[in-house]
Amino acid sequence: MAEEMPKIPQATSKRLPLYYRFLQNFANANKKRVSSSELSEAMKIDAATIRRDFSYFGALGRKGYGYDVDYLVGFFRTILDQDEETDVALFGVGSLGSAFLKYNFHKNHNTRIVMAFDTNASVEGKMISGIPIYHPRVAEEKLKEQGIELVILTLPSSVAQDVTDELVRYGIKGILNFTPVRLAAPEAVRVHTIDLSVELQTLIYFMKSDVKDSQL
Repeated sequence: MAEEMPKIPQATSKRLPLYYRFLQNFANANKKRVSSSELSEAMKIDAATIRRDFSYFGALGRKGYGYDVDYLVGFFRTILDQDEETDVALFGVGSLGSAFLKYNFHKNHNTRIVMAFDTNASVEGKMISGIPIYHPRVAEEKLKEQGIELVILTLPSSVAQDVTDELVRYGIKGILNFTPVRLAAPEAVRVHTIDLSVELQTLIYFMKSDVKDSQL
């Protein structure tokens, strides 16, 4: 079980998995220590931001020495519960959902999709990429059977809120939402929304802004 997290900003929390990934890369390359400048160059994150993020967890490094790579890998592994496997269910096996099933977090052995649900599937379930696909009619039974508390939604927008209401009733604690709908859920349920069209529009905006700035 992970140790209790200190109160840190949400932006810092979102960077923790990135720190863990890049530190693992350094460890795999047999690098024993790393400076904030080296991390900054690898991750394209300002060194001052890295030092500030790390400071929320106390003295993780030493002045003039930098950070011990193996220690930080172990530290972030514990913080992120990387020693504890997390099973995930997926709702909606369309184009995006099918892509998730094929990928299935193959670079992260601690997180895996173990079942999926789609209205076109039967209650008995068929296999896609080794993962059983069931009809939502048996979702409550299957989720509780596996003790799943985290789901991914790749559903049509028209049914996203109705499915969310059902998932809340089933005891789901976390939802990664890939629909453009802003889902309503109790405070006890954490919902993270990734709207791909908004992300693309934001990228286009920044690209155009960069061009304008370069012309000034």
